[in-house]
Amino acid sequence: MASRGEIQDGARSPSSSSSSVTPIYLNFSFFKVDPKWRWLNDIAKGEAAKEFSILIDVANTKMRVRTYSTLGLRPDTDFMLWMISDSVEKMQILTSKVYSTLLGKYIEPSHVYLSCLRQSVYSTNRFMSGFMTDEKPMKYVIVYPFVKAREWYLLPFEERKKMMEEHITVGRKFPQVRLNTSYSFGINDQDFMLAFETNDLIIFQDLIVQLRETDVSKYVIKDTPMIVCVYKGMEDIVRSIG
Repeated sequence: MASRGEIQDGARSPSSSSSSVTPIYLNFSFFKVDPKWRWLNDIAKGEAAKEFSILIDVANTKMRVRTYSTLGLRPDTDFMLWMISDSVEKMQILTSKVYSTLLGKYIEPSHVYLSCLRQSVYSTNRFMSGFMTDEKPMKYVIVYPFVKAREWYLLPFEERKKMMEEHITVGRKFPQVRLNTSYSFGINDQDFMLAFETNDLIIFQDLIVQLRETDVSKYVIKDTPMIVCVYKGMEDIVRSIG
């Protein structure tokens, strides 16, 4: 798992081994609201906002759930639920309950990404991600899937490690950006999920520009869609969508 500006991968070194710790799964679920929602009367929408907000509050007693608005930032999504749990079944239960709400009748998933936490093979340091503590979320999170070329994993470990050290060095120049790296090998279509937290989108953009110039960048196959999300309470999100 990486911290701050460290983008790491799960390709194993010759001496690495699987961990027996309790798994932590991450789910980034993006939803698009049906335009018919806006035709409901304000009283119904107000009650729906409270209903959805209470659902998230209850869910947070069993897992961690953060809520973000993507309204007006992309055409394919209006809000995102970031779920963190020790089981995918708990995520399914919450998703089922989401669809049972009034708002749930008017939403469709546009992107759903699943990943889990792993210790990086490129660092012996163990970091506790902000979302695993009571640390206050930053204003923005930029979420995207990340895929490396198969050629990358066939390189000698020491060669990959050297390139990753350059990559990590660039990331550490931007302490204003908090990175949460998680791994999707075998459980979703991408290799990794990246979630950059920041209070300044331009500083994040500066980081990405510099990361493009590292040697690791040659092996990147995919890093889109890159989705900017604004941290907000669920009731405020529901009231904002019209």
